[in-house]
Amino acid sequence: MKKQIAILGSTGSIGTQTLDVVRANPERFEVYAIAAHRSVDKLIEQAREFHPEVVCIADETLYDPLRQALADMPYKVWAGDQAIADMVTMPSIDIVVAAMVGYAGLLPTMQAIRAQKTIALANKETMVVAGEIICDLATRYHVPVLPVDSEHSAIFQSLVGEEHRAIEKILLTASGGPFRTFTLEQMRSVTASQALKHPNWDMGAKITIDSASMMNKGFEVIEAKWLFGVNYDQIEVLVHPQSIVHSAVQFTDGAIKAQLGAPDMRLPIQYALTFPERLPSDFPRADLLSLHNLTFEQPDLQRFPNLQLAYRAIAKGGNMPCVLNAANEVVNLAFREGRCGFLEMSDIIADTMEKTTYIQHPTYEDYVASDAEARQITNNRLTN
Repeated sequence: MKKQIAILGSTGSIGTQTLDVVRANPERFEVYAIAAHRSVDKLIEQAREFHPEVVCIADETLYDPLRQALADMPYKVWAGDQAIADMVTMPSIDIVVAAMVGYAGLLPTMQAIRAQKTIALANKETMVVAGEIICDLATRYHVPVLPVDSEHSAIFQSLVGEEHRAIEKILLTASGGPFRTFTLEQMRSVTASQALKHPNWDMGAKITIDSASMMNKGFEVIEAKWLFGVNYDQIEVLVHPQSIVHSAVQFTDGAIKAQLGAPDMRLPIQYALTFPERLPSDFPRADLLSLHNLTFEQPDLQRFPNLQLAYRAIAKGGNMPCVLNAANEVVNLAFREGRCGFLEMSDIIADTMEKTTYIQHPTYEDYVASDAEARQITNNRLTN
């Protein structure tokens, strides 16, 4: 039986590469449902190629163009955030690829878990905002949450066959982004166009900026804590410019297991979709004979304070990672639009963390309120 897949964020980087994996393995997978935020033309193109049962656009103003463009096809065409959350509960779906960007991925992921769908998780903000709720739901409904991020997939692969209690440390690698060698003074004047030129990975705009500021790595620290059930102080970030060692685990006997490979997201996507199997692929191979230098550095927290802010947020716990994420989403967009400087982003996030109401044991409703409050505080700071 082919696995029926729902892809949330099908027009983004992870979504399109997931469709590459499906395209290469038609005997294994079928696309049952696809959803996008605003990229309606690309969504229409995907629908005509993959013939899903359901096509959904989050932006309700784009419903009519989508419906009219697909009027000759027998698809269910839906719109709105609630429609996406309803879509993932459809009985035929086996796997939900959660690849929506940002906070918007939280509700549909929760709904998919309640509907007992396997989760291929690419939306790290879901775990950042509400990791405790997601883990509790996954345990209650006996749902596997399989990481798609290259780093978390590498950790997951390194832990297969190992006992959790044997983990001493998680070694989370980071490329360092385009500004790894810039001085603090140089970084004061960098532009969004410079930040969007990642040296190793092809990603969407938001995550590429997060990578340049190392907020992405901070989010991954928080995500790793929840995914692998370790304390935040057991997670060490290493800057690895070559992006060949995707991450590693150090065990209590001193052994280190790492997963290596070419920087190609299709590999961890396919692994999540087929686990525990490994399917053959034509993905690029890492040629170890050509890798004369694999280097590792400590991150510079003075030049990249976002990483320190993420550790501070997870150390405080409660709703603070949610506040961190909300503030970051606002300043990330502001930087891309030229309304905020690169280094200014960290200052504003820190200020928002200080001013937003702290809740030690938040409910889902508290997360919703905290997200809204933090966004308001951040936007106020940007306009003053």
